[in-house]
Amino acid sequence: MSDGYRLVDDADLATRNTFGIAARAPLLVEVDDAAALPRLFATGIVDAADPALLVLGGGSNLLFAADAPGPVLALTACNVETARGDDGIVIARASAGVPWHDFVMHTLSLGLCGLENLALIPGTVGAAPIQNIGAYGVEVRERVHAVEVFERATGRVQRLGPGECGFAYRDSAFKRDPARWIVTAVEFALSHNRAPALDYAGLRDELAAMDIAEPTAVQVAEAVIRIRRRKLPDPAVLGNAGSFFKNPIVPAARADALHAAHPALPVFRGEGDATRKLSAAWLIDACGWKGHRDGDAGVSAEHALVLVNHGHASGAQLLALARRIAASVQARFDIALEPEPRIVGAAW
Repeated sequence: MSDGYRLVDDADLATRNTFGIAARAPLLVEVDDAAALPRLFATGIVDAADPALLVLGGGSNLLFAADAPGPVLALTACNVETARGDDGIVIARASAGVPWHDFVMHTLSLGLCGLENLALIPGTVGAAPIQNIGAYGVEVRERVHAVEVFERATGRVQRLGPGECGFAYRDSAFKRDPARWIVTAVEFALSHNRAPALDYAGLRDELAAMDIAEPTAVQVAEAVIRIRRRKLPDPAVLGNAGSFFKNPIVPAARADALHAAHPALPVFRGEGDATRKLSAAWLIDACGWKGHRDGDAGVSAEHALVLVNHGHASGAQLLALARRIAASVQARFDIALEPEPRIVGAAW
């Protein structure tokens, strides 16, 4: 470790992605202090403008279809602090390297509400706004107070408000332009008395099964954890990156026509009144993919939206399977599926 960072040549990335894909990087830079970024780039060891530079969080939203084409940067600082804001709001600030679920549970231990629906999502705090993670009726953009970033072209540290982040469904300005910024920390606006978000039907059903009528934030998190553990494979046991495909958003008229032809298809409100969100899991399951396996590349038997690595699948094999799934959904329903994870080393 030198000047706040550590260099690893010819780095093995198999344990740094939740698919467990065998991949390597010519250079891995672990940064334990975001303030070291200007010093690092000034050395010339890593070029901040290099489009091949990959910023890696927990590797839970990533598919290595090949080795990393350039250096990999991992922010490892795990600092968390809180401060009083206006109108009873508490600002919780976490460094990019803090594991997301640990951070959620820490805020709950402080009596803070707001992130409970997002419990047990793998990855790091720094990745949360990039993907605009969401689950069980809440998206992280609803809780973001500010995102601290290092702008690669200028070397400036900036603090962006939610309106500057370009948030959309599983999307953000950071995701659309990964070479512009490095997320170094995130601030969240939380509260000691926020009413829980219980609009997601499955969440209400789980709380009812737990015989809880008026849940606390901690109890909502417990319900979410129960659902996720039952529906989604543990990456530590079976390699996966969670939901591999986004739920497609289509015009309302298109959704109505599909639902009329397939009444069992779940349809949800989209980004506005003119659009609807379709269940990608239902579309994939209807095409017969749930539990499918090609060698060690497969689809979870519990959830059709989750691609899994049964042991030694390559990223290229998983990508080929994903393309076949998407092609079958396109052929049967005329709906294009888009992957959620970032694909390294290949185009979708």
